[in-house]
Amino acid sequence: MRVFLPDLPLFDVLDVQGVTPLIYSRDSLPDGEAEGLVLWGLPAAQRRELLRRPGLKWALTLTAGIDHVVTDLPAGVALYNAHGLHDRAVAQHALALMLAAGRGLHRFAGAQLSHVWAKAGPLHTLEGRSVVIWGYGHIGRLLEGMLAPLGARVTGLTSRSTPPQVEAALRGADDLLLLLPGTPATRHILDAERLALLKPSAWVYNLGRGELIDPDALNGALEAGRLAGAALDVTEPEPLPASSPLWARRGVLITPHIASTTDDLNARGAEYTRHFLSELTAGREGPGRVDLEQGY
Repeated sequence: MRVFLPDLPLFDVLDVQGVTPLIYSRDSLPDGEAEGLVLWGLPAAQRRELLRRPGLKWALTLTAGIDHVVTDLPAGVALYNAHGLHDRAVAQHALALMLAAGRGLHRFAGAQLSHVWAKAGPLHTLEGRSVVIWGYGHIGRLLEGMLAPLGARVTGLTSRSTPPQVEAALRGADDLLLLLPGTPATRHILDAERLALLKPSAWVYNLGRGELIDPDALNGALEAGRLAGAALDVTEPEPLPASSPLWARRGVLITPHIASTTDDLNARGAEYTRHFLSELTAGREGPGRVDLEQGY
């Protein structure tokens, strides 16, 4: 089986019986056909070219999200994602943001840069807080396990949750975490109407896709004091422009889409790919098969 693989450390030395690697880079694409394609860090134009190669049967994106691939995926090509590569890091990043928000670390970090011994301001712990995870899947379940010892109460919402269930959950939420995929159905799913359901003391966290939140509605809610704060690892647009008022808002934490990033990500990505290829060559289904109708 011929497979296109990225020109990254540890990928170029993957040794899986029955696999012939064809190494690509941003600057050079190999000639010929392949049955499989492992995508990571490839610009759109080169990605489209490899996806159109004759004979391609499957593509694995080493990301959790697939919205950057599906529009160019040819009919009949199976798509896999690598949520298992990122789930634990994203769950821990979500927990870190929640703890930082509750203890006011974003305010104290700013005061430290100004050499100011700041007043405490509003502080809370996670004990007794109602945490709503909208997009309750692999990451949500991991996060719930991390929150349980801290005394938080978790409500999970999925694509099957009814509008009344969503409304009731949002009305009772102290913390709302968005972990939904980016699909036409989820674009601006948190709009002005739904933001208005939240308590003024509530926090919103987005670790799914930037377009899940209507940015104008979020800015309006924060400016009017109808929301205590927001912690965003993803934004719309992305990167967040320097002109965005979110940068200067006192109740906002921003990280630059790094929730899944770890120092050993490349090594873990190579090992994930080795396992995936081993499953395929053994005649088994690889992990992370995407339901294209559902969009995840």
